[in-house]
Amino acid sequence: MTAATASPPSPDKRPLLLVTGLAGAGKSTALAVLEDLGWETIDNFPVRMLKRLLTAADDTRGPLAIGFDSRTRGFVPADIIALVKDLSARPDLALTSLFLDCAGGELERRFNETRRRHPMADGRPVQEGIAAERELLEPLRRWADVLIDTTAMTSNDLQGKIRELFAPPEAEAALTVTISSFGFARGMPPLADLVFDMRFLDNPHWVPGLKEQTGQDAPVGEHIEKDPAFGEAFTRIRDLLLLLLPRYAAQGKPYVHIAFGCTGGRHRSVYTAETMAEALRGAGFSPTVRHRNLGSRAADAIEGDRP
Repeated sequence: MTAATASPPSPDKRPLLLVTGLAGAGKSTALAVLEDLGWETIDNFPVRMLKRLLTAADDTRGPLAIGFDSRTRGFVPADIIALVKDLSARPDLALTSLFLDCAGGELERRFNETRRRHPMADGRPVQEGIAAERELLEPLRRWADVLIDTTAMTSNDLQGKIRELFAPPEAEAALTVTISSFGFARGMPPLADLVFDMRFLDNPHWVPGLKEQTGQDAPVGEHIEKDPAFGEAFTRIRDLLLLLLPRYAAQGKPYVHIAFGCTGGRHRSVYTAETMAEALRGAGFSPTVRHRNLGSRAADAIEGDRP
C-alpha cells in the first residue's frame, strides 16, 4: 500500500526522489524501473555528499533518484532526515521520499531463496538481521512521503506501482513497435514477441508475372487482397494487436516485435507487414518495418515446394 501518492512536481523544480527501505524489499527493482522511465539513478550514494552533488555546476534538470539503505556509508537516519529537511526548502528542488517496506517472514523467505546474506545479520540468523534493520530504519519509514509495502507483491507488481506513481506523462507513449516479415525457409526470427503465419493465403509465387515482384508492389498486394481469407484474418490480427499493445505498455514492456511469415518472406508476409504498419500508425503507434528476406533469392527454389 502507499501512505501517499507522488504529486506532480512544478515545472521549474528538479524532481528529486530518495529511495530507501528494508534490504530485500525491492529497492533495486524500483531504481531499475525509474531508470527506464528516464530518471537518472544512483544507488548506495553517500547521503552526506548529497548537497555537494546537487550544488555541483550542472545544467541537468532531469529527474534524479538516489537509492540508499543501511549498507550506505555514513548511514544515520536522524542525520539524513535533517539533511533532507534542508534540501526540501530549496526553491529549485521538488523532493519526495519513498520507503519500501516488507513483512519479516517474506523478507526471510526471499533471502533464503536467493541465498544472499542479510547486510545486518553479521553472523546472526537472518530474522535477527531483519529485526535490527527494521528498528534502525523506523524513523525513515515514519518520515517517508510514499510508503509501499511489497509483502504481497511480485516484481511485476512493484514495477507497475512505481510506473503508476513516478512515470512522467510522456512515458505512456514510450512503447517501441517493430513489424517484420520473414521467410520460414530461412527459419523463424528468434526474438519476435508475436508471430503470425500467413501461409494460409494464396501464394503469388504461382501467378505469372508476380513471382519476381514483392509484397511492396501493387499487383502482389491486389492479388493478396482478393484472397477471401485475407480481409477477416487481417482485421482480427489488427484488433488483437490494438488490444495487446496498450497492455504491453502498461506492463512496462519497452519493445514489442511483431513478425509475419510466409514461405520465402517476399510476398504475403511483406504485404501484410506493410499494411499492418499502416493500420497501427492510424491508431497512434509509430512502428518500424523491417523485411528480413526481401532481398534474398535463395528461398525462391523452395517457395514453390511449399504452400
